[in-house]
Amino acid sequence: MNLLSIGGSDPSSGAGIQSDIKTFSTLDVHGLTIITTITGQNTTNFGMVEPVSKKILQNQWESIISDFKIDGIKIGMVYNSEIIKTVYQNLKKLNIPIVVDPVIKSTTGGMLIKKSAISDFKKFIIPLATIITPNRFEAEILTKTKINSKNTPEKIAKMIQRMGAKNVVITGVEIKNKKVSDFVLEKNKKYYIVDEKISKMNRGSGCIHSAAVLYSIVKNKNIKKSLEFSKKITLNSIKNSKKVGKGIEITNVDKQDKLKIKLLNSINELIKIKKIYQNIPECQTNFVYSKQKPKSINEILGISGRIVKAGEKVIMAGDLAYGGSKHVATALLTINKKYSKIQSAINLKYRKETITKIKKLKLTTYDYDRNQEPKNVKNKGSTIEWGIKNAIKNSKKPPDIIYHKGDFGKEPMIIVFGETPDIVIKKILKMI
Repeated sequence: MNLLSIGGSDPSSGAGIQSDIKTFSTLDVHGLTIITTITGQNTTNFGMVEPVSKKILQNQWESIISDFKIDGIKIGMVYNSEIIKTVYQNLKKLNIPIVVDPVIKSTTGGMLIKKSAISDFKKFIIPLATIITPNRFEAEILTKTKINSKNTPEKIAKMIQRMGAKNVVITGVEIKNKKVSDFVLEKNKKYYIVDEKISKMNRGSGCIHSAAVLYSIVKNKNIKKSLEFSKKITLNSIKNSKKVGKGIEITNVDKQDKLKIKLLNSINELIKIKKIYQNIPECQTNFVYSKQKPKSINEILGISGRIVKAGEKVIMAGDLAYGGSKHVATALLTINKKYSKIQSAINLKYRKETITKIKKLKLTTYDYDRNQEPKNVKNKGSTIEWGIKNAIKNSKKPPDIIYHKGDFGKEPMIIVFGETPDIVIKKILKMI
């Protein structure tokens, strides 16, 4: 995936282009950039603003478009009318997701758009937006209307939507009972996204939010899920913000979230596989990914619910959480003790045709017979550890597949193993 950020340069890497690149990198996608403006700023103050010329702005665009397939675009700082009109001319005919983050003022007080350019911003940039992500202050500037009991978030969002944005999210519209609410207006529905309020001054959370929104919209196509995902990423970045300069802390996307992001990416890939519903067992499916050398299932990421069948589709029912899986996580934990590079696994429905194909592919395959389980193991109720140990006790190579044919009241099962979730997906694509 290639995501393009169009915006201003922040030498302190707290916001702007640099923040977007860090976020894209953490989300494991390639970030492209077009710089509209050079700023001089740090964590304590805001200095100069120098917009780039139309000539170099256009050349940046031509360099990118001639060499890369762009999957989505984020528009941040567009300082003056010339920049705004140039960006519009290049983007107006594109049919890809565009997230507009209407940055107006930096945390350290600098103006990020000329007042004389705001009308052109509304005329040319807002209509490009698949979704626009103003905070409360920015929404009030754009509409020249204060949010209050008379002018509700819905009324303000509708005013922005009438400017041309397809979807609107106004962040931080209400802070109450240690919760912060974002108001969302889609084409045919409206709702709030509510989460914890973190009382911590920071730089860059708005940039991280809009960059994560773009990533998730390109990946998932669903507005609500994308906003919920980006909200979690943003809150984590605020929690993990660091005082790297003398002033305001800079947000930091939690590196541990890379596990969640990689697993979520692979779950989304799994869901897209044609007829994958035929491979979901009656007990449903879990997909897990562990930290290095996990000591317990609490260090293994899984789905707190399951991946379940919904007609001829599958959906993820539940959230990603450490300790979210017991059965598949225990299987992975057992394997990892002998083969530490194996950090991911998924359970699939046992099908004879699948086993036949696996053997033709010459994948490293082991099995065990649940009829041979000792009574004391059966009485414990969870026999997966015994089964996996039994399957690999004489093995010399890490498994691609371990399966069993079931027992009385026990469903037969296939478990696919790999170093990472994306490798597990590659094996599934070969075998089904």
